[in-house]
Amino acid sequence: MQVRVLYFASLRDRAGVKEETLSIPAEATVADLKQALRERHERLGPALDSVLVSVNREYALPAERLADGDEVAIFPPVSGGSSLPPTVFMITEAPLDLNSLLESLLLPSTGAACVFTGMVRGRTERGEPHDTDHLEYEAYTPMAETKMKQVADEIRGRWPSVEGIAIVQRIGRLEPGTPTVLIACTAAHRDTGVFEAARYGIDRLKEIVPVWKKEVSPTGEVWVEGDYHPDEQDKQR
Repeated sequence: MQVRVLYFASLRDRAGVKEETLSIPAEATVADLKQALRERHERLGPALDSVLVSVNREYALPAERLADGDEVAIFPPVSGGSSLPPTVFMITEAPLDLNSLLESLLLPSTGAACVFTGMVRGRTERGEPHDTDHLEYEAYTPMAETKMKQVADEIRGRWPSVEGIAIVQRIGRLEPGTPTVLIACTAAHRDTGVFEAARYGIDRLKEIVPVWKKEVSPTGEVWVEGDYHPDEQDKQR
């Protein structure tokens, strides 16, 4: 199959081209493509360890499979590069890759990471007990990513020792046992607020990030809605 690869900023200079069309094996992943680019462009090699990748204008993780005709963009971290703390915001239909996400947050000083992962319950005992067939998540993506950044800014304001932050929400149809959301915070030591920061992150996401879910059960379906109404203090300053 063929994919169109776009290069930006310093990676365009290293590759020597703005874009190219490559033939890759069927069911190749983003990681496979990066390896092919490493072999094709010698000067790209060292930079590929820290690049960001998008597929059809959505951020993509290494394990994501590519399809014929995909548009793949390769670019360095945006808006400031290595002087900024590592931060990941993502709304995605792709499975969550915990190892890759943690790797993207690591600094030489990192010695602790706290990760919260939510997942789809197959059975709910709270309220009226019932089984769940699947959940369907949707998001107002542009606003959701903006509010994820706000959550990260609030975390860093409360726990300045936190280094890396990842806030990732899956959308689409998700079956019981499937991870749906991930909050990760890293720091030099475990006593610097990473536990509290991760808890704050998921609580705040549930309050101000516009994501909704429809629960489908053997007896019907219902949109699950919260009762939090943001006020003036919830606006990003």
